[in-house]
Amino acid sequence: MYPNSKPFGGITVVFGGDFRQILPVTPKAGRPEIVGAALNNSPLWEHCQVFLLWRNMPLQSGNTDEQNRLIRDFSEWQLKVGDGKVDPISRKDHISEVLFRLPTQHVLNSVDTPIQDLIDVVYEDFSNNISNPQYFSSRAILTPTNVVVDDINYAILDKLPGETHTFYNQDSLEEQGLEENDFDESFPIEYLNSLNIPCIPKHELKLKIGTPVMLMRNLNQINGLCNGTRMMVTGCKKNSIECEITCGSHVGTKHLIPRIEMIPTETPWPFDFKRTQFPLQLCFAMTINKSQGQSLDIVGLFLPRPVFCHG
Repeated sequence: MYPNSKPFGGITVVFGGDFRQILPVTPKAGRPEIVGAALNNSPLWEHCQVFLLWRNMPLQSGNTDEQNRLIRDFSEWQLKVGDGKVDPISRKDHISEVLFRLPTQHVLNSVDTPIQDLIDVVYEDFSNNISNPQYFSSRAILTPTNVVVDDINYAILDKLPGETHTFYNQDSLEEQGLEENDFDESFPIEYLNSLNIPCIPKHELKLKIGTPVMLMRNLNQINGLCNGTRMMVTGCKKNSIECEITCGSHVGTKHLIPRIEMIPTETPWPFDFKRTQFPLQLCFAMTINKSQGQSLDIVGLFLPRPVFCHG
């Protein structure tokens, strides 16, 4: 086959992913649409050569035989979940609603206050570590949706001492031309402020000195200000927020984070709008997807709803 007739002109392209864990995000789609959007259903798949990663790198060898046994058992259980070989405790009509029981050693039994009990376990000895950046950068609570993330973040924020600083954004519709004036008036600023989109900050941002935050945009990659960088708030000013990086190769460096303009893409609304806000979000808790690429020592999972959308 000539290079011109090959996909991508014969250039080597690497596709990475694990179809057992994370499938494409398809808004308002069911299981057939989500599975159909996966890479292995693409016409390009027949031209791909598959390389399998067989060693679980995050699960390194322990210091004792007992630790090695626990690591090996957990790794084998993970693979069984991905392969669908875990014995179900109930099975509903739809395959995506199979329920199975988690190992008891990984479950925190709580009836009345599950969120607070999980916070107490993940953020143990909280009051004595509120000024320790490494304490917050090494742990987090993960959950599937942003709604639950906000509830957990503000519950922990209330436990921090100090004054709460509230920053509001500025929303505006993108220019549509003079003929769109009547259309623009149909969407007041109050309505734009109420819109919450995962890729941009919310209308109201509450912070305290010592709060761990995560950067939501690439501001200066050379200085370590990248999307996903975890930082600690060290100062709250009127038009900027001073933060200290707590992870990566630029640990300990301080930077002033300004408000920036952000325009969301692929929204369900029939208009484009612009939001000016600090590109920061609290990261006591974060979504499971947002946690990819993060290095954490202590992780708590809060799963109030089924988390496996595809089986």
